[in-house]
Amino acid sequence: MSQPVYDDQNIFAKILRGEIPCNKVDECDHTLSFHDIQPQAPVHILVIPKGAYVNMTDFSENASAEEQTAYLAALGRVAKMAGVTKDGYRLIANTGQHGHQDVPHLHMHILGGHALGRMLPARS
Repeated sequence: MSQPVYDDQNIFAKILRGEIPCNKVDECDHTLSFHDIQPQAPVHILVIPKGAYVNMTDFSENASAEEQTAYLAALGRVAKMAGVTKDGYRLIANTGQHGHQDVPHLHMHILGGHALGRMLPARS
């Protein structure tokens, strides 16, 4: 199966170019983190790579080791900055149609600030 083509008109690409503002939490050479505009928890921050990657598969196959290291470091750093590391938090990356990915640019959601409940219902 081929990877989807990156759409440079997606909202995150526009945020990275400065065409759309964001409520920035953190930034480094390879990542940008900002508050989600439709938060699903008291803490809801998005962490995106600055490179043009559609999803985690694309990123893991095509990003440099430096970009991958920076992205992983940003996830931990931002969770700590947000104050959710003590009580716990959730990382979510929706991928593709079945995963309900709304923006075709890799992004991880950091969710926390209260008990989130089960991620999926228990199967019987």
